[in-house]
Amino acid sequence: MEHSNLRKKHNYKFALSTLTLSCLMAFNAQAAVDCSPLEAWDAGKVYNGGEEVKQGTNAYKAKYWTQNNDPATAGEWGAWQDLGVCSGEVPNEAPTVDLTSPSATEQLTTGDLVTLTASAADSDGNIVRVDFSVDGVVISSVTASPYSTTWTALEGNHTISAQSYDDKGAQSTVSSVAINVANTPTDNIAPTATLSLSATNVELGSVVTLTADAADSDGTIDKVDFYIDNTLVGTAATAPYTLQYTTTAVGSLSVYAKATDNLGATANSASANLTVTSSLPIADNCRPDGLYQTEGVTVPYCTIYDKEGREKMGADHPRRVIGYFTSWRDGGDEQNSYLVKDIPWEQLTHINYAFVSIGSDGKVNVGDVTDPNNAATSKEWAGVEIDPALGFKGHFGALATAKAKHGVKTLISIGGWAETGGHFGADGNRVADGGFYTMTTNADGSINHAAIEKFAASAVEMMRKYKFDGLDIDYEYPTSMAGAGNPDDKEFMEPRRQYLWASYQVLMKTLREKLDVASAQDDIHYMLTIAAPSSGYLLRGMETFDVTQYLDYVNIMSYDLHGAWNDHVGHNAALYDTGKDSELAQWNVYGTEAYGGIGYLNTDWAYHYFRGSMPAGRINIGVPYYTRGWQGVTGGENGLWGRAPLPDQAQCEPGTGEGEKNNCGYGALGIDNMWHDKNSYGQEMGAGSNPMWHAKNLQEGIFGSYANIYGLDPANDPADQLVGTYTRHYDSVAVAPWLWNAEKKVFLSTEDKDSINVKADYVIDQEIGGIMFWELAGDYSCYVLDANGNRTSVDATEAACQTGNGEYHMGNTMTKAIYEKFKSATPYGNTVATGAIPTETVDIAVNVGGFKVGDQNYPINPKVTFTNNTGQDIPGGTEFQFDIPVSAPDNAKDQSGGGLQVIASGHTRPNNIGGLDGTMHRVAFTLPAWKALPAGGVYELDMVYYLPISGPANYTVNINNVDYAFKFEQPDLPLADLNSGGNNGGGNGGTPDVGCDATGLVTYPDLPQKDWAGNPSHANTGDQVVHNNVIYQANWWTAAEPGSDGSWTKVCNL
Repeated sequence: MEHSNLRKKHNYKFALSTLTLSCLMAFNAQAAVDCSPLEAWDAGKVYNGGEEVKQGTNAYKAKYWTQNNDPATAGEWGAWQDLGVCSGEVPNEAPTVDLTSPSATEQLTTGDLVTLTASAADSDGNIVRVDFSVDGVVISSVTASPYSTTWTALEGNHTISAQSYDDKGAQSTVSSVAINVANTPTDNIAPTATLSLSATNVELGSVVTLTADAADSDGTIDKVDFYIDNTLVGTAATAPYTLQYTTTAVGSLSVYAKATDNLGATANSASANLTVTSSLPIADNCRPDGLYQTEGVTVPYCTIYDKEGREKMGADHPRRVIGYFTSWRDGGDEQNSYLVKDIPWEQLTHINYAFVSIGSDGKVNVGDVTDPNNAATSKEWAGVEIDPALGFKGHFGALATAKAKHGVKTLISIGGWAETGGHFGADGNRVADGGFYTMTTNADGSINHAAIEKFAASAVEMMRKYKFDGLDIDYEYPTSMAGAGNPDDKEFMEPRRQYLWASYQVLMKTLREKLDVASAQDDIHYMLTIAAPSSGYLLRGMETFDVTQYLDYVNIMSYDLHGAWNDHVGHNAALYDTGKDSELAQWNVYGTEAYGGIGYLNTDWAYHYFRGSMPAGRINIGVPYYTRGWQGVTGGENGLWGRAPLPDQAQCEPGTGEGEKNNCGYGALGIDNMWHDKNSYGQEMGAGSNPMWHAKNLQEGIFGSYANIYGLDPANDPADQLVGTYTRHYDSVAVAPWLWNAEKKVFLSTEDKDSINVKADYVIDQEIGGIMFWELAGDYSCYVLDANGNRTSVDATEAACQTGNGEYHMGNTMTKAIYEKFKSATPYGNTVATGAIPTETVDIAVNVGGFKVGDQNYPINPKVTFTNNTGQDIPGGTEFQFDIPVSAPDNAKDQSGGGLQVIASGHTRPNNIGGLDGTMHRVAFTLPAWKALPAGGVYELDMVYYLPISGPANYTVNINNVDYAFKFEQPDLPLADLNSGGNNGGGNGGTPDVGCDATGLVTYPDLPQKDWAGNPSHANTGDQVVHNNVIYQANWWTAAEPGSDGSWTKVCNL
């Protein structure tokens, strides 16, 4: 969004006389303190407010109850007040540090192991540690001399720095050096590597020694990385190259070593197989059901989740209350400012900071962090507390300070409508340079792996540096459906449409894995969330939204379901379908039998869509604290479901009126559009967008005292005048209020306390995780006006605003209503499954792919491939079952002869008026009776359904009259021994096939296609690879382990 700055800026300069300056210095000086009666501070003792102690050379007074908080390191905002230096004591002198290595002239190459060395001294004490940093991020803390550490060089320009700390808490100035790391030369001979395991069949939790033999003919070995199932689990930097690996998951694991030489060249060993079994489920690890865990990384889930996988948010917060805090309301006028001090902290569980963008360098971007006016990192405001010990200010500093007091989690939100495909430059103008589109996807449609890695690393770095608890990705939108997203980014997004989802999958997996590694290092689980669309149109181009596995939770943007981008006058955020949606009716959604009468532009449908792949508790519905609206409305019931086309359709804004049957809408302007965006010409764009507090004033006929600050000029612009009556109406089926001005023919879709209460009850009843809202500054309270027309106290009854003695402004009425509803709610739902789960698993991999793109994806017809990794043939006639959500009607089928059908319907009514009835449909299919699914074989189910789903989920297979779950869904359950039950299936069971020839083929983990550095990257369609004495052929572009999913087809056994 483009936000105008309507406040005036003033620069006041003051000159201080010598006398005044010296007086100020005198007031700030501290007299020596008599410390003779004071006891020395004791870390184990409890001190109450007012008690005084001596610590080091100074005296301190406790501000409040405290224990084990060192006075010397408390700082201005800590538990102790520094009273000054004791009589006869010498003030502590800060330590010094000198970074002696590397030098600025040192020639460094990617992959070099660089030694960082510093000398440190303290004239009146001892050095307790030296921190070494690369580009501002501490990589090592050394507590004893010699002060030295190592760093593996990465290509590019870097700043290396050191800082020392003494035993009294003082810190030195930073000593730093700028270096340049060049790329690896290309004429280097790659090293060699072989691998051996101390055991190949172990019980879960056992330790296996991985040993690599690595050599380099023209240099030295820099390191050896060890991989389990393509995931890095450890590194050895010196010979002998060994790793003690503790097994964390059951199954058949592929293990290999990757050697890197001193110039960065790499080579992989042949892979070895490690089989891990368990007779008992894994002990509780607090991991939420269905959440992906990076292999070989011990993620500390229990730091924020309980043993049942539910998030710990405080006794009065069993459900989430998530508010977006925007960066741009940072002015000096209280009429349009919303600062950290204005947040109702006690009523929230999470805050998303909006927004961080992707800069021209491909890294996360908040502008020039050295600029003292940078709102994110540098600016300060009266009354906004920022702990100076943090080392940064701005909104980031204020959020970090406040969250520590209130126990609220904060996340960085990256993207947004305006910054998905660009960012704002120093001059405030938008730079459309591709953003997410080009960072994830190359111009030829291939995945931009290098840029994704770079972006993800920078995002995790920013999160850690500025004390956030996670990342929230607001990418609008990685869908194959045309016209979705900011029209200013059309040149980037439209040519990449069909490739966006594939690169989004890689982006989210990369972020999850980097966050898991950081979590293990920092001993705190870092969160990954997204803002997800709710429209069935957009979701149709996002396959089955399989990235939900990487998310702690999803925030559904269950708003903007109707708006002035077309002329259908409807609700911004209906909870339920009513069967009257004019846009759906125009496209004959209600009348098309295949759709089952299901309307999909409502919150309930969107929730059930995501419920197909996630527990209810990992889903949050969205609520708008703003309006959408039209002018010139004709027809409908008090405007609802009427039409409002722009009078001159030749003047439609880009991105509006999309679709052959749609007109662009006649968006409300002026006083009905106070929170408006501007087009590229700087003109107001009609959208009927207002904060709810302004809409409440319109409803009561109040012309707000803030009008001029927002640029309203009723004397010169008739559109800014308060004309007519805004009457509130309420759709009790949709759970949606609106304002109708019959004189102006203006319709504003709203939200208020009454609708919020019903939506909060819905969240509780459905066991949903909580509510997310955009944005905090849109909430309202009623304020009593004094005789001068100034706002004073809050009137919770709102009587003052209804009787002409008050006005609405930024407040917390709706947020408090959510909190009051949730504070005594039952715990949220924590399992994907709705029924009983089998007690054992089998290793059958599932891949859902082969989707058509854009409008071709109807009916929705993916290929669901089942790969038999059990090591045993599965008999012909075996039945498979799984769940799909009720977001699709119960008419799913297949075109592959499996006889797929719904065997238990979760919703049977011919419509979804007032909400969908159940959660899941259970479907089943059978293998052909005459053909077993051999070990390593693949069965392809050609599935058909008619409205989008996420998932499927809760797979089972019945083998020899026993139901088994699938290992990838239930990794904590034991793996079944199918040998004990016999096997009636066919297949060759691994017997070599006649004529199977591997001549000229590479052996995994080598792959046919290489990246820019010559490393194995992927296989293209038709490429063949040898793995575990089997030849596999790629069905499409893939980097997966051959045979692990449906991207590969088994060719023959060697």
